Amino acid sequence: MKTSKKSSTHQTFPLAAWLVDQHATRLTFAPTPTALAPTTASEAVAVQNAFVKIKARQCGPTVGWKIALATPTMQKLVGLDAPIAGRLHRRQVVYAPARTATKGYGRLLIEFEIAVQIGRNLPAGSERHTGLSVASAVSAFAPAFELADDRRADYALLADQGLQILADNAWNEGAVLGAWVPVSKLWPNLDQAPQAEDALGSLMGEAFINGVSVGHGYARELMGHPFNAVAWLANEANDRGTFLKAGDIAILGSLVTSKFPTQGDALRFELEGFAPIMLQID
Repeated sequence: MKTSKKSSTHQTFPLAAWLVDQHATRLTFAPTPTALAPTTASEAVAVQNAFVKIKARQCGPTVGWKIALATPTMQKLVGLDAPIAGRLHRRQVVYAPARTATKGYGRLLIEFEIAVQIGRNLPAGSERHTGLSVASAVSAFAPAFELADDRRADYALLADQGLQILADNAWNEGAVLGAWVPVSKLWPNLDQAPQAEDALGSLMGEAFINGVSVGHGYARELMGHPFNAVAWLANEANDRGTFLKAGDIAILGSLVTSKFPTQGDALRFELEGFAPIMLQID
C-alpha cells in the first residue's frame, strides 16, 4: 500500500528526534524501535533529511557529502547491496592540522579518504552521470580524515541495520581536510588524457598512528576510480531530488580500514602527491 506524504512525514520526524537523542546522550548504538524503523532506502533517506535539518541547528548548514559502505564486503556486513551517502555540516569540516577529543563521541572512528571539490553543478539529465561525464566537474582534490561515531556498535549484530545507519547520516561527525590542490595543477587536461586518469586511480594513501604505518590503499579502490565514486554520488543526489552543487565538498570513502584511536594518539595520512595531514586525539 502506498504511504501518503503526510503519513510518511509523521513517521520520519519521531525517528529523527530519537536519533538526535541517541547521539546527545552517547548511548550505545541500538536497533531502531520497531514502530519507527524504516523499511526502504527512500524512507531512510527521508529520516536522514529530517535528522540533518535538526543537526544543522548546532552544526551549520550542509556543505557537501560523504560516501559510506563503498565495498560489497561492507554492504553485506549491514545487509545492503549498495553504498550509502550522508551529509557534511559546515561547522564540522575543518582543515589540518586539527585536534579532537574522544570524550565528544560514543566511540570515535577515523577513516582516511580522498576529498574532492565540485566545480560546477551536476543536475539530473537525460542520462545518468558516469565517471567520464563528471571528470571535468571536479575542480580540486585533497587528502582527508573522516570523523565518525559508531557509538560502540557491535558489528556482529549489524546484518539488518543498514537502513538505520543510512537514516543516521552514515555515522558522520565531520571531516578534516588537507590543502586543496587544483586538478589543473595535478593533472593538466585530466579529462582528455587516459594516462593521467590512470595516474589518479593509482594514487596511494598510507595511514600512520604514532608514527607506525597501519595500512595503505589505492584510489582505484573507490568504486574502480574516484570519478566513478563522484558519478555515483551525483546520481544518488539526483535520485533524492537534489544535485551536487558548485563548491560542494565530497569525501569518497576510506583507502584504509577504519581505525579507533585512543586518547593521546597522533594520526597522519599521506596521500601521494599531497602534503601529509595530521590529527591529534585528546
